[in-house]
Amino acid sequence: MANFYTDNKDLHFHLNHPLMKKIVRLKENNYKDASEYDYAPADFEDAMDSYEKVLEIIGDISGNVIAENAESVDQEGAHHKGDRVYYAKGTQENHDKLAQAGVIGMSLPRKYDGLNFSMVPYVMAAEIVSRADAGFANIWGLQDCAETIHEFADEEIKQAFLPRFNKGETASMDLTEPDAGSDLQRVALKATYNEKDDTWYLNGVKRFITNGDAEIALVLARSEEGTHDGRGLSLFVHDKNDGGVKVRRIENKLGIKGSPTCELVFKDATAKLIGNRRLGLIKYVMSLMNGARLGVAAQSVGLAEAALREGEKYASERVQFGKTIIDFPAVYEMLANMRAKTHAARALLYETTRFVDVYKNYMYLSAERKLEPEERKEMKSYNRLADAYTPLAKLFGSEYCNEIAYDALQIHGGAGYMKDFPIERLYRDARITNIYEGTTQLQVVAAIRGVTTGLFTKQMEAYAAEKYPGQYNAQLDVLKDLKDAYEKAFKWVDEQNDNIEDNNDFFDFHARRLVEMAGNIIMTYLLLKDSIRDNKYYHPANLFLNMAKSENAKHLDMIYSVDYEEMLKYKA
Repeated sequence: MANFYTDNKDLHFHLNHPLMKKIVRLKENNYKDASEYDYAPADFEDAMDSYEKVLEIIGDISGNVIAENAESVDQEGAHHKGDRVYYAKGTQENHDKLAQAGVIGMSLPRKYDGLNFSMVPYVMAAEIVSRADAGFANIWGLQDCAETIHEFADEEIKQAFLPRFNKGETASMDLTEPDAGSDLQRVALKATYNEKDDTWYLNGVKRFITNGDAEIALVLARSEEGTHDGRGLSLFVHDKNDGGVKVRRIENKLGIKGSPTCELVFKDATAKLIGNRRLGLIKYVMSLMNGARLGVAAQSVGLAEAALREGEKYASERVQFGKTIIDFPAVYEMLANMRAKTHAARALLYETTRFVDVYKNYMYLSAERKLEPEERKEMKSYNRLADAYTPLAKLFGSEYCNEIAYDALQIHGGAGYMKDFPIERLYRDARITNIYEGTTQLQVVAAIRGVTTGLFTKQMEAYAAEKYPGQYNAQLDVLKDLKDAYEKAFKWVDEQNDNIEDNNDFFDFHARRLVEMAGNIIMTYLLLKDSIRDNKYYHPANLFLNMAKSENAKHLDMIYSVDYEEMLKYKA
């Protein structure tokens, strides 16, 4: 019997990070629910035991149901009939099993029939499910909609919608339109308020909507007449039971076949306003997107883990020239690099998740009582870190996921190109991760603030200031050199940008190089810190440090030697 939680000791390692004591204490508000709910933890050990048990349940369902259904779901896909969507047989079975286990809505408070789990086990569950079937992970991962309702809706809406998640109802984020993809300020779907019946009505078209025929939909719509930017947009929740939305078609995609991507037509569909008017994009969707990006980062790490294991398995079994191909340097180097990248992406994912956890828990706590000055200061600090690290985690997770799937298929040789092995599906599924919920290029736009504000440098310094055994001195010296070179490059690019007349694009041109340099340094520090807690990460940390040196040197060469004026000619 496969269990995708217990067979991966890295998950247990990250679940038991030292910061979890603080996270759980904040999430449980000093364990006050224990007197009201018999399943609420009484202390930290009790909470962690609950996390472990639920993750084991999800790991069991992922290994023995979702993974077993993945190939048939990929072949069958969702289908469209009579304005509605119907899941593949395996997809429906996956969802039913998780709903029966009571693990949907796991991060919601107990008053809304949730488990009140912190973000770390929730994101971990997303990684586990993604390893089994990345397409199904999209349906599972849309619980982020529940988080948005919980964070911003009034109590009446919360009571009406949130308990439905535990019963197995699904959600969708209805944001993009034919003329408004990444540029959500152009959203045109119209929201009209009728004073007579005190109801909002939605009219228009949405496109590329994941799980678009869900029971509960969060819809970004233009509520203010005569506006043409983000200030005229509001966020609404629509109940499928009320009617008014038809599925025009399902997109025929390269991968994640089990996840229906829909075009929707809204015709006088009733909806309820989330929060305040005009803040739909500026505040609520930005928060929703951050949660979704963290979800894609988890999906990416789960896919990377699956691809890595397929590569290792095939290399250990395939015999060529009298020995298994894992014994050839060209192959075991590939596998070692794949493993190091997976460790690095996972370390960044859970560091980011812990930042989100602390910030969100303080935010919810502030609604119940006034925070102490030190608590408020901490909340702001973790909020800044979460905002800066989230695009970083999505960028590196999705790019590494694609690289690892590519290399795993390469290890399979011609067999990997056939549908006889799971790697062919994993390779196709991986490709979407650095596109949706904001392309890699858009993650750079979000993450560059961590460069310009000095936040990434400050975090590097904080990591460097921690206590390391003497055997780490050489690595720390290299990291200091990498940090100094990164800071110098940033300063040089910034100065050159100011010197170029009638052109402000020079900094943007090098933004990705600067962001990736920062990320390489940060992930190396995280792996070194992990290796202090468990020596098994020491070798991957050293390997990744060498990769970071090589990658950063390449970026520095491009920054200092590229003829930018020559590059501009390609715009013409």
